[in-house]
Amino acid sequence: MRLDKYLANMGFGTRKEVKKLIKNKRVAVNEKIETVDKRQVDEYEDYVTLDGEEVVYQKYFYYMLNKPAGVITATIDDFEPTVLDIFSDQDFRMDLSPVGRLDKDTEGLLIITNDGALSHRLLSPKKHIEKEYLVKIDGIMTSEDVRRVASGMQIDGGELCLPAELIIDEVDEENEETTARIVLQEGKFHQIKRMVHTLGKEVMYLQRIRMGQLYLDEQLDLGSYRELSEEEITRLEKR
Repeated sequence: MRLDKYLANMGFGTRKEVKKLIKNKRVAVNEKIETVDKRQVDEYEDYVTLDGEEVVYQKYFYYMLNKPAGVITATIDDFEPTVLDIFSDQDFRMDLSPVGRLDKDTEGLLIITNDGALSHRLLSPKKHIEKEYLVKIDGIMTSEDVRRVASGMQIDGGELCLPAELIIDEVDEENEETTARIVLQEGKFHQIKRMVHTLGKEVMYLQRIRMGQLYLDEQLDLGSYRELSEEEITRLEKR
């Protein structure tokens, strides 16, 4: 890999900016000052420093984001704030992308990474990766609703959903509201809202709390993100 690309990939500026760092003799390779930006380096064997500080190469980055409502799941948009706008200048990278999507008004777990292979595996319809949502519903969910969801119900437009799991956690009879969890193995457009509407109720609040074996960190504030631990990455890669 070219030295300027190595430094740019590690977030030390654009290719033009890191070329200046190299030209100004601020970069060393294997403890020798390097002024040629085209110099080839081995990202895992060579010892690269900037102003005397080691630059450790990291190919893939994995983040857990607790997405807030009002933010769209996209990398760039001319009119709406995106999930990548939440990232600090230090952590932002042009190659980061969200794994799947959450609706603008939906909150919760979103994985952000530049590992395209992992993203593909998690989104592949053949993998049937479970996604669990906390849902607050205007209406009383019943055992018949549980049965219909489990059997693979048909929603508007004639679309047939795969069998899913509806878990009723709490029913507020007085206000006619239900708190439930729904576990899907697919991701049709506005699927949960459309399923609930087909059952004669409406979604008031929606939050994703799990994807595969990864759960939303309850200590992660809404609108915040953190890097995934090695153990969490391993859990994701198991499916």
